[in-house]
Amino acid sequence: MLDVNRIRSHFPALSRTFNGKPLVYFDGPGGTQVPTECIDAMVDYYHRCNANTHGNFITSQESDAVIAAAHEYMADFVNAKSANEIVFGQNMTSLTFAISRSIGQTLQPGDEIILTLLDHAGNFSPWHLMAQDRGVKVNVIDINPEDCTLKMDDFEKYLSNRTKLIAVGCCSNAVGTFNPVKQIVGMAKAVGAMTYLDAVAFAPHAPIDVQDLDCDFLACSAYKFFGPHQGIMYGKYDILDRLPAYKVRPADARPPHKFETGTQSIESEAGTMGALDYISWIGKTYPPAKAPTGKFRSERAATLHAGMTATQEYEAELSKFMLDGLLSRKDLDFYGIREKERVHQRAPTFAIRKHGESPEATAKRLGEQGINVWNGNYYALNLTERLGVEETGGMVRIGFAHYNTKEEIQRFLDVL
Repeated sequence: MLDVNRIRSHFPALSRTFNGKPLVYFDGPGGTQVPTECIDAMVDYYHRCNANTHGNFITSQESDAVIAAAHEYMADFVNAKSANEIVFGQNMTSLTFAISRSIGQTLQPGDEIILTLLDHAGNFSPWHLMAQDRGVKVNVIDINPEDCTLKMDDFEKYLSNRTKLIAVGCCSNAVGTFNPVKQIVGMAKAVGAMTYLDAVAFAPHAPIDVQDLDCDFLACSAYKFFGPHQGIMYGKYDILDRLPAYKVRPADARPPHKFETGTQSIESEAGTMGALDYISWIGKTYPPAKAPTGKFRSERAATLHAGMTATQEYEAELSKFMLDGLLSRKDLDFYGIREKERVHQRAPTFAIRKHGESPEATAKRLGEQGINVWNGNYYALNLTERLGVEETGGMVRIGFAHYNTKEEIQRFLDVL
């Protein structure tokens, strides 16, 4: 089990106080805090080798080395076959808009794609807009409102030989549901469709193995897994290679760089490596109870998998404690999976509404007591509309990371 005090010592922000009390960071689903490993890596880049790429001088060559290493690191994090399957970009949403345009060029009127009501708009709007442009039909998977899980029967209803793509999240950013994406990938393959997985809300809470999932694409954001604001997309090399890319004329025509438009944020790529070094440290220092299995591309890939497994085990205990506290109350509406025996099907992200109080008022009241939570729809607009809460302010979202504690949860429950 993690030594949470030692873990917290890696995060400078966790020492901050507000009105004489420690600040409680339950805003993790909107962006986690960062460890010193990430901060130091970014500072080191600026101190030592800040330069543009492909120059015939030392700082440019060192910048090129940072870029190459960052691709290797992220390939390890998601267990890709090759670093050439990793594309860096501004953020997940920008990368998804770009790749949706590329994939759209291969689609024709009469083709179909499948989206879901549980997804963040970043994995809904780009595909929906592309479909409008290309005359492609959009089918949308509904949810079971009682626990905010996908209606899996809808996939059977919509899947056909006309289906060309399924875009689905690995985890709901609003209510924490883990979707059965490996099963969905298998269903897509049965009809020859591609799969695009949004792992932004999933990556901070569980290990990723794209080879095991056999997905065609997977996107995530480093600022959600203890790094800087940096988007990352995995894509199978043969698909990236054959897809058209919207790029300037002199740019590299090979993956992944043909999709990396403009000068990248090299300092953010350095910081991403620092964040992954921190996760590797967890994997080496606190081996999980359930040892990682599978075929890993490197020793670092195995330790990253171990680190994320260890944090997932710890977060499961936090989730059980939170569920006990929330579900014992009669003055709350709760959205999502609520059974403690199902914590393996969810992230430590919780959505509630307090009776007689708007979500904004609840969030303000908690904020005044130094407890950071979110309110609104968090760009999961389809979901808040489906649940009937959008017009009245959405929900209050409370999200943990592995640096949070039961003591902080109890403080939140007391203030609530």
